[in-house]
Amino acid sequence: MKGANRYKKEVRTLLSLLIVVILCLAYRYVWMQMYRPIIPDPFWNRGNWLMVALYAIMLYIFTKIYGARKIGDWGVLEIIYSQMLSIFFVNVLTYLQLCLINRWMITPWPMVYLTCVDFSLVVFWACGAKAIYKKLFPPREIIMVYGDHDPDGLFIKMNSRKDKYHICEFVNIGQGMEVVQQKILRYEAVILCDIPAEMRNDLVKYCFEKNIRAYVTPKLSDIILLGADNSNIFDSPLLICKNTERRTDYQLAKRIFDLVIIIPVGILVSPIMLIIAILIKLQDGGPVFYRQPRLTLNGKVFQIYKFRSMWVESEKGGARLAQKHDSRITPVGRVIRAIHFDELPQIINIIKGEMSIVGPRPERPEIAEEYRKSIPEFDFRLKAKAGLTGYAQVHGKYNTSPYDKLKLDLYYIEHQTMLMDIELVLMTIKIVFMKENTEGVDEGQTTAMQDDRRNH
Repeated sequence: MKGANRYKKEVRTLLSLLIVVILCLAYRYVWMQMYRPIIPDPFWNRGNWLMVALYAIMLYIFTKIYGARKIGDWGVLEIIYSQMLSIFFVNVLTYLQLCLINRWMITPWPMVYLTCVDFSLVVFWACGAKAIYKKLFPPREIIMVYGDHDPDGLFIKMNSRKDKYHICEFVNIGQGMEVVQQKILRYEAVILCDIPAEMRNDLVKYCFEKNIRAYVTPKLSDIILLGADNSNIFDSPLLICKNTERRTDYQLAKRIFDLVIIIPVGILVSPIMLIIAILIKLQDGGPVFYRQPRLTLNGKVFQIYKFRSMWVESEKGGARLAQKHDSRITPVGRVIRAIHFDELPQIINIIKGEMSIVGPRPERPEIAEEYRKSIPEFDFRLKAKAGLTGYAQVHGKYNTSPYDKLKLDLYYIEHQTMLMDIELVLMTIKIVFMKENTEGVDEGQTTAMQDDRRNH
């Protein structure tokens, strides 16, 4: 199977192309049989194929944004969910396109039927594609190399994907480089989990020499280097870590983007916000909104607005994060937290310029102070304005460790662009209804800090 691994990309491409072709053929049938005959000025043959081509382009864009083609990387349920979300948006946009072509509203039922058929098709495709992929590419046999800290956290995460990873052995770097290197040679891949930088670099080069795949947990300095620019002025490569604030034109574009998006959204969701406010007030008669000091760009403190989801005076004993099965959360609060609607009042913070739509989530000053005791670099995330959603929220979970969230936030800070902001906004729609992204920390924790293992 080692030889077959070189064809993974080609197999994934063919399987992804298959579902795109099937969906496009289904759309062509609906267009030719149900819509084209009722449009006043029908297209000639090239125009019909242009309609299918536009549909295919939109499918490509949305399936890429939502990762709906990551057959070997994601589980079958997430692939199906991502495909369905992509199809929903593509079919909605296609219906609007048809209305423009017709110069007036057109019957939506053929597109509704098409969407239902598409959903059925992607279920069969995802299950079949996953079975084929698993048959051709069984999980890699992996060895995990670790240092002073127990690698249980990473092991549990990777072990949840037994279809992709099979961690067969653990070895401590303290056994010596020669012993570790000999053990690595028996496996297809190695995970280097928080070991001293010098030893890690030697092992990465060793794996490169022996053509062994290496999975490496990055350090903060690695993520900073990922955002560095290349310099070819001299005959020796240079990486430039500029560590400067974003350009004025980017900041202006980001502010305009925030207002253009958030004002119409605010108007659209205002009826929902009114209903939530009434339900909160009827529940216990307490205040509707919850205000709390948070940190944003350069450590500035502002008052964040949220719908109150906990009983009045629930934090008399001090600030702490929401826990799993937290008794402080009200029945209404449990529902609005599950779908993130408790965050809707932050539209006000964005309009005021205290927050952006995309950026690191703002932390409480007292909890940030706790994190700094074990993560002195925690304030690195204050190099960007706080956001309603962010890279760490899309790619992490509510109870992801602070150090891992810091890595994700720092990656965003070093790579942020308007295109990335748009992608993160679209990805946020996907995670809103995913339970694991709203799950609280374990009972007894006042912060998300468990055993933050890392080696700078």
